[in-house]
Amino acid sequence: MDTRNLIDHYKYWRDDAIRADLDDKRFNYSVVCCNIGNDFNIATIIRNANAFLAKEVVIYGKKKYDRRGTVGTHHYTNFHHVRDIDSLSNFFVNVTHECVARGQRIRIIGIDNVPESKDVNAYDFDPGTHYIMVFGQEQIGIPSDVLSMCDDVLYIPQYGSVRSINVGTASGIIMNNYCSKISSFVV
Repeated sequence: MDTRNLIDHYKYWRDDAIRADLDDKRFNYSVVCCNIGNDFNIATIIRNANAFLAKEVVIYGKKKYDRRGTVGTHHYTNFHHVRDIDSLSNFFVNVTHECVARGQRIRIIGIDNVPESKDVNAYDFDPGTHYIMVFGQEQIGIPSDVLSMCDDVLYIPQYGSVRSINVGTASGIIMNNYCSKISSFVV
């Protein structure tokens, strides 16, 4: 008997079957990881994107990250890599065209502790909108040229003395917040 504390629905499935099953269930959001300085938190964000069924993960900047931290979830994640701001902008335009063709809206939301950011708990996610969640690099945040492309910027309220939380942790909180709110609309 396996006594590990985990959900193992896919234990004996082939990788392609797992990916196909997940693709049928994914939520209507994408994740962008700003990896300008080879941030070690990318693996955690990818793992969270798998746990909360993001459609895809886009790595902006350096493609390299430590895959060991994904604990294998990178095998079941849809990826794009964009090196520069023009490529990221083109990605946003392409997703917008795809969403418009499906009759959906799109919102690019940055997750950062900057002035004028909104409390994620008060943010209303719309089930007819595709969200692109942008996460910045640890300690640096979202680069200003990317932040200027965001429709909204959200922050996570904190109650202790720490000034910020780890971006990998923040990604899990934001993705869970989105999925919890959107799940109430899914029939």
